[in-house]
Amino acid sequence: MAEIQLRKVSKRWGSFVGVREFDLTIADQEFLVLLGPSGCGKTTTMRMIAGLEDASSGDILVDGKRINDLDPKDRDVAMVFQSYALYPNMNVYENIRFPLKVRGIPASEHDARVKRASAMVELDEFLHRKPAELSGGQRQRVALARAVVREPNVFLMDEPLSNLDAKLRVSTRAQIKNLSHELKTTTIYVTHDQIEAMTLADRVVVMSKGVVQQVGTPTEIYDRPANTFVAGFIGSPAMNLVDGTLENGTFTADKISIFGLPTQHSGKVTLGFRAEDASVADSPAQANSQVYSLELLGEATMVTMRAGGTIVSVKSGKEYRTEIDDAVHANIPADICHIFDAETGERV
Repeated sequence: MAEIQLRKVSKRWGSFVGVREFDLTIADQEFLVLLGPSGCGKTTTMRMIAGLEDASSGDILVDGKRINDLDPKDRDVAMVFQSYALYPNMNVYENIRFPLKVRGIPASEHDARVKRASAMVELDEFLHRKPAELSGGQRQRVALARAVVREPNVFLMDEPLSNLDAKLRVSTRAQIKNLSHELKTTTIYVTHDQIEAMTLADRVVVMSKGVVQQVGTPTEIYDRPANTFVAGFIGSPAMNLVDGTLENGTFTADKISIFGLPTQHSGKVTLGFRAEDASVADSPAQANSQVYSLELLGEATMVTMRAGGTIVSVKSGKEYRTEIDDAVHANIPADICHIFDAETGERV
């Protein structure tokens, strides 16, 4: 059992603030993803939980016990790093077994625990091989098994899939998801890949410049982004964001006019909508411009146009075809739109 509490945890180096007052409770057995661009503070937050970085202020508690002053070895956490960090002179079996030897686990238990961990990540047939004889995906699975074999209270995973190619990322991601379901261990996972976050997480913490922007389930963050940063970071493609004016429920910008929006707010705003919520129209509609580019995605066609001083994407059917510079019209219903304050970026 491991409930983790971060109470206004900050990390500073001189005047630079890496993490600012991170405040969150992570439930026992929860799979939490820390998501954000490079330098946002997500890995620093994880390292403070692991004890590899000291918190400048705030408290870190596991099951109600403050662990700020505990050494990493005493925190009962297992880390999986971006680099596999395997011992090249040991075979897979010995790499997985190594944490048991270091922690003084009785030798009589080693074989059963190693075999159980290797079976979970489908490595049984590779136990005799050295790391140099393995693919990148297999090496990452060895690193996962080495963490699993310890049976820790908490798993910490720092961008474990970033060194893998696209196909391996998909299959290893599925393996991590299944592993989390089987082990039922509290897991904190760091990534800059929003697809990983959306597919793996029970909850996502979106960070920027050391500050938490939003915490919620993947659905909550996708459907109701708290601000323009989250809206522009989550989704593939990201949400369209267009600056314009809202008056009496009508939003206007260059080549865009949408009526039927809420009337409580007026003035300069940023309007957001997702490409899959809009559609290409046969005649003039809420957005009217020329085709900027066309991307064939297989299951759909992504049409982009210049409107509102920016590039706007609309997803159409896979059979849709047009040419660059041809006229294009887009339906953007009011009920799919998100309104953000133009100055603060916060959701209205």
